[in-house]
Amino acid sequence: MRYISNIISVKIKCLNFLTPLFFLYSIFLFFFFISNPTEKTSAQLDDNAAIDIVNKTCKKCAEKSKSINYGFCQTSLQVIPASHATNLQGMAVIAMELALENATTMFTRVKSLLVTEGFDPFSIGCLEKCLVLYGDALVVLVDGVVDFLTGHYGNANLRMRTVMEEAIECENCFKEKKGVVSPLSIENFNFLHLSDIAICIINSLSLVSPQR
Repeated sequence: MRYISNIISVKIKCLNFLTPLFFLYSIFLFFFFISNPTEKTSAQLDDNAAIDIVNKTCKKCAEKSKSINYGFCQTSLQVIPASHATNLQGMAVIAMELALENATTMFTRVKSLLVTEGFDPFSIGCLEKCLVLYGDALVVLVDGVVDFLTGHYGNANLRMRTVMEEAIECENCFKEKKGVVSPLSIENFNFLHLSDIAICIINSLSLVSPQR
């Protein structure tokens, strides 16, 4: 237990310093990509065009994957201003950015739960495990964004699948003991959904764009 606590302590210290840098770096990459898209559909999309590309993307992804909910996809992606949704590449970055934001929120929530009274030793152990898993996921997600923006779709896909596995592992930990309910089910579901949407879009792009 002391070894796990030391790992968590190191991750918290590192992520407290690195998380703001992750967002600054990813935001820079996002706007660099949007201002230099590889496949512009138009110089400026209006609101209706942006909504249309969101609807089409979510519909295709929902048809391809039973685990993707069309309503969740549409609601999540439409929060981004219309000028950012220029094409499928932009949509993929949006999904990855949302997953990154979700993972950061999740990391903070788990830290908060660990100082909350009322959890049994087993649940505390699972929360500690989830903290480590989401700490790793943050790093992998940033690398995934970089891979995607440099055209390495295969690597980006692999990294997104890796973070999905970490979220599943977090949720499954609580299921290992009968009667224990995960306090993170909704957050894990949302993170898995956003990651799955990103993977769907990346896969669509890999079929029409050359890999590097």
